[in-house]
Amino acid sequence: MNDATAETFGPLAGLRVLDIATIIAAPFAASLLADFGAEVTKFEIPGQGDGLRAFPPFRDQKSLWWKVTNRGKRYGTLDLRRPEGLEVMKRMIAQTDVLIENFRAGTLARWGLDRETLWAINPNLVILRVTAFGQTGPRANQGGFARIFEAMGGLTHITGMADGDPVHPGYPIADAFGGLFGAFSIMAALYGVVKNGTKGEEIDLALTEATFRLLENLAIEYDQLGQVRARDGNNNQYTAPANVFRTSDGRFVTVTGSTNSMFAANMRAIGRDELIEDPRFKTNRDRMEYRQELDGIFRDYMDRHTLDETLADFTREGGAIGPIYSVEQIFEDPQVQAREVVTPVKDEDFGTVRMQNVVPRLTNNPGQIRWAAKSLGADTDSILKDLGYSPEDIARHRANGII
Repeated sequence: MNDATAETFGPLAGLRVLDIATIIAAPFAASLLADFGAEVTKFEIPGQGDGLRAFPPFRDQKSLWWKVTNRGKRYGTLDLRRPEGLEVMKRMIAQTDVLIENFRAGTLARWGLDRETLWAINPNLVILRVTAFGQTGPRANQGGFARIFEAMGGLTHITGMADGDPVHPGYPIADAFGGLFGAFSIMAALYGVVKNGTKGEEIDLALTEATFRLLENLAIEYDQLGQVRARDGNNNQYTAPANVFRTSDGRFVTVTGSTNSMFAANMRAIGRDELIEDPRFKTNRDRMEYRQELDGIFRDYMDRHTLDETLADFTREGGAIGPIYSVEQIFEDPQVQAREVVTPVKDEDFGTVRMQNVVPRLTNNPGQIRWAAKSLGADTDSILKDLGYSPEDIARHRANGII
């Protein structure tokens, strides 16, 4: 089990992050920093909390999703919409390196926390603002969720069978994109502050733009060729053979291989060595033209072989294949077990829960998972005490609904 009981660990030890965001993308960015040692404090509205607390799946009325997305933080409650809460917030900002928020554009400014005020309190503060469409433009005040980002960022249009409806992934993956961009952009901004001596930075992260950015060649393909990418099922847009195949025992595998050497290995794996020098399949461009023929060849092989037989043949020849795993199979995979990809983490409700380990792995100063996400306001008293508030102050704020 990860035992992150030490005060400091990881390359981000000493970095102070304040997370006042909700749901997935922005809080995920904060948790990635926590994984590598940042001290992340999360403030939520008293009596209400982050909406992700109400997301399934549940165990004993506790959101399991919540426990992963917000792992490793301290949890306080604060109503920063009220003057007393605003004063607590300002005191916190003075001791913070990074502020993460995902309110609609201009919301914090209306509450008295515009960037000039924030930088007057802390000139080196890095502010990450996460929204659906950015801080400017005609959609700046429009909210959104992952499905909106995926739809308007181009991902959903190219996902699904050629003759079927557009399909969303089975997970709000655009939020994950946003979290990764958020954590990366914070580190880029901090590098500027620390290395180049610049003042604080404001980051305008639009999640729809983040989704579009990851679809690398979609824009240049349209710009230079006038082509609009369409759905094409499990086919690959740049290499062949590349598809999903069902084995004789009803399991599924995915096959790929864009280089000539990998194509040759794949053909040896299915016992069709004679096709390696076939003029139709000489180059990747040739293979793309005849990909339906190749799919048929591979499908014929899969129809006659079980999953274990197929994997053994491809492993022997060094071919490019992967079984399509359920989460149960991920847990059972020897590689996953050997590298502790899934690890037990301390949890206040269930003792321990298992979740994905820290990614990536550092050799000299690795990250850790302190604990699974806690209950609403679990650390409020200690957070305010660290800010210099007396027990009487804390009790008064609680009685007045500020915390």
